[in-house]
Amino acid sequence: MSAPLRFGVLGAARIAVVALAEPATTTGDRMVAVAARDRGRAEAFAAEHGVERVHDTYDDVLADPEVEVVYVPLANGLHGRWTRAAIEAGKHVLVEKPFASNADEAREVAAVARAAGVVVVEAFHHVHHPVTRRLVSLLPELGELQRIETTFRMPAPSDDDPRWSFDLAGGALMDLGCYALHLQRWLAGAEPVVRKASGTERSPGVDASMAADLEFGSGVTGRVFCDMAADSWTITARVIGSRGEATALNVVLPHQDDRVVVTVDGEERTEHLGTRSTYVYQLEALRAHLREGAAFPLDLDDAVAQAELVDAVYGAAGFPPRPRTEPVTAS
Repeated sequence: MSAPLRFGVLGAARIAVVALAEPATTTGDRMVAVAARDRGRAEAFAAEHGVERVHDTYDDVLADPEVEVVYVPLANGLHGRWTRAAIEAGKHVLVEKPFASNADEAREVAAVARAAGVVVVEAFHHVHHPVTRRLVSLLPELGELQRIETTFRMPAPSDDDPRWSFDLAGGALMDLGCYALHLQRWLAGAEPVVRKASGTERSPGVDASMAADLEFGSGVTGRVFCDMAADSWTITARVIGSRGEATALNVVLPHQDDRVVVTVDGEERTEHLGTRSTYVYQLEALRAHLREGAAFPLDLDDAVAQAELVDAVYGAAGFPPRPRTEPVTAS
């Protein structure tokens, strides 16, 4: 077995537990360093999840010679700034979605990564799981692809959550809708045109929900809907073809529900694709890529195209793109 990856973690965000700390107990990868704005939070995170040492600042994590991959689970608006800093420190990066605050920043970060020759991965973990892969493999059975529908709803975060902050690149499309848009691109195998979009505004520039109609060059249409102030969770992807359709009932968190319901020529069946975490598959794929040179399904071009589509949806709905967060010296 290849050597464990050695991660440095920027921040003690909740997502760092489910996306890295918990799956690392399965994969055997190491968290060698962590820092947070509040050192006490970093110390508590390290004690609970077996991180080997705590640093005072994010910059100290980047300077740690034992860190080879930096994990960036910070607020959306900080992704671009700290991904770039990690690249400039010579580290590989696993950055939570969204890759950057807007398409301009995404293009700049991608250019820096290419010049540095490091691996930078946007954490669309669902693409590694058998549920998403099965949706792709079902396409020939469904006949000619006609339509893709992706629906993501969740109860509202607290009022002070950074996902509601315009300055920190918040909004429903940035938090939930980026998954819904990425699935559209992934399943269609093409880049769409945004035909129309509309959203509800929670505060100036910040969307509580967003709907978008897409059209792909092949004539396939797409419908995206996300709502970050719903009564309950919904995370579905529906693919419709000339002979039938398939619906994944929890496409991003299949460990909660791994069913894919398939109807072809009037005959319905339910497939179970396994409740092993998407995040475990993601770490395994990244390790195979970095240690063994195995192909990785996502690249910088994908991250940039994704950011461009997010900006296009915001523009079509009359919302401004998210602002970049100015570099800071204190962490």
